[in-house]
Amino acid sequence: QVQLVESGGGLVQPGGSLRLSCAASGSVSSSINAVDWYRQAPGKERELVARIRRGGNLDYANSVKGRFTISRDHAMSRVFLQMNSLKSEDTAVYYCRAWTPYGDRWGQGTQVTVSS
Repeated sequence: QVQLVESGGGLVQPGGSLRLSCAASGSVSSSINAVDWYRQAPGKERELVARIRRGGNLDYANSVKGRFTISRDHAMSRVFLQMNSLKSEDTAVYYCRAWTPYGDRWGQGTQVTVSS
C-alpha cells in the first residue's frame, strides 16, 4: 500500500507563489513509477495538472505551462509542485495521485485559494 499526504496549500494573492508537496509512504512506495497532480475547483471536474515519471518525463496541462513546475526527490518519495504567477482560476483543491504496478492511490488534497 501507498499512503500520500499533500501539504503546502493556502491563501495567496494573484501573482504569488506556492509550493505543494506530496509525501509518499508505505510498503510499496518504492514501486511508484509516476505521480500526478490534479486539481478540482468548485463545480468543475477534476483535471490533471502535471505528471512526473520515474524516468524523468514531465507533462503539464496547457493552462499551467510556464507557470508550474513538477519535481521529485531521487527516491520519488516526495513530489513537489512549484506554482508561480498564480491566478484566481488556479483556486482549487489539489490532489496527488501515485501509480504503482499494484494500482493507483490518491491523497486527501490540499486547498489552494488565490484571491486578493
